[in-house]
Amino acid sequence: MIHAYAAFEAGKPLQPYEYDPGVLGSNEVEIDVDFCGICHSDVSMVENEWGISQFPLVPGHEVVGTIAAKGQSVTHLEVGDQVGLGWHAGYCMTCSDCLSGDHNMCANAEGTIVSHHGGFADKVRAQATTVLKLPEGLDLESAGPLFCGGITVFNPLIQFNIKPTDSVAVIGIGGLGHMALQFFNAWGCQVTAFTSSEAKTKEALELGAHQTINSRDSDALEAAAGQFDLVLSTVNVKLDWNKYIETLKTRGRLHLVGATLEPLDLQLFPMLMGQRSVSASPVGSPANIARMLEFAARHDIKPIIEKFRLDQVNEAFEHLKSGQARYRIVLTN
Repeated sequence: MIHAYAAFEAGKPLQPYEYDPGVLGSNEVEIDVDFCGICHSDVSMVENEWGISQFPLVPGHEVVGTIAAKGQSVTHLEVGDQVGLGWHAGYCMTCSDCLSGDHNMCANAEGTIVSHHGGFADKVRAQATTVLKLPEGLDLESAGPLFCGGITVFNPLIQFNIKPTDSVAVIGIGGLGHMALQFFNAWGCQVTAFTSSEAKTKEALELGAHQTINSRDSDALEAAAGQFDLVLSTVNVKLDWNKYIETLKTRGRLHLVGATLEPLDLQLFPMLMGQRSVSASPVGSPANIARMLEFAARHDIKPIIEKFRLDQVNEAFEHLKSGQARYRIVLTN
């Protein structure tokens, strides 16, 4: 039996939950969960903000733990390996996206917390393809958030061939943004942080920004016109996106990884005349997650975390929803 914490109704506190996972599949592994990050997507799923939640729902898709058992067809992982599991717990492995290495785009991928029980538990199961062995030197306590937030901000570096000579900017210095600053700085880019919080200015510079711009200062935004090859938005609120498009260089890109639910109000001509782009992306493929983990270990990139015990999960949820978390929350078993 697996012992977990589950939401039984949308928006309700999580309660202890026990379930029988059945026979371990030949291509699956079972992980003893040591740490599991809490992502804002867990909150969205528990509150059914996206309309896809099924209850009882066991959240948790930033898992770090140890392989406890493996199916007979699993050859790249061994019992005792320290591993991580992110947003996806399975891929179809036959569609053109999977066969092209873009597993994260698989239309039939199984979400770790979508019709599947996640990592707020003592154990979790997943298709072995989705589980990554951790490189030596990676801090285990803080590694969990790399498997969702970390790969979300790292993936655009690979996807859009961002060069060390590029100038990049990050909107929002929170759970995603504080990792983006570290990755972009280590990548070699000139890094700017857009923040509306004066209190975060000093911290943004310490995390890797070379300069900051007050996003509430219209004059400062106008003065940044034509500066950036990439502007990465990590926020989930509606902004005046046209102001940020104006800060892009010719062929620059505004890329959204924060899950705003509001429609984007975009003016065509600033994009047309500068051949600028607006795009978005989800997590990343297993290959890119592995690249991200190696890069994080090499450059000592760590999410800033606060720790709670698993039995404090409801307290941890409230802390996250209050907006006071700095910057990611990790549950410990």
